[in-house]
Amino acid sequence: MKIEEEIKSTVALDNSKKIILNVLYTQNVITDKLNEILKPYDLSGEQFNVLRILRGQKGNSANMFVIQERMLAKTSNTTRLVDKLLLKNLVTRNVCSKNRRKIEVLITQKGLDVLTELDPKVQEHENSFSKNLNSEELEQLNQLLEKFRNQ
Repeated sequence: MKIEEEIKSTVALDNSKKIILNVLYTQNVITDKLNEILKPYDLSGEQFNVLRILRGQKGNSANMFVIQERMLAKTSNTTRLVDKLLLKNLVTRNVCSKNRRKIEVLITQKGLDVLTELDPKVQEHENSFSKNLNSEELEQLNQLLEKFRNQ
């Protein structure tokens, strides 16, 4: 369905406006469906992102700067997200012995287990959005989005 139909626009939209609306609307659709998957685990998309970042550390801890740097939403309050994950026993947090201002965060086995359970559900979610595109179209869409974003 065209974006004009999705948002029930009664005026003609220029292409610059349409691409912005398309990207934002698509982001919301993807996020809403991901949130449905995460809801039974009492996780937000941002908390899920932190867990995946920590799993990517392969057993090593990460400080708040590293986590923030790798977040998809750069404006996320990383400290608050880690605090919530800590309450759920999905991560541990320790003060660095060499630099007491530095906080080290490590994913727990429980956090790893949650991600292992979520992996196939998230993979299915991601695949559902690309099923209408062939591999060349997927590559082209990625290239176009990167080109559009990197002005």
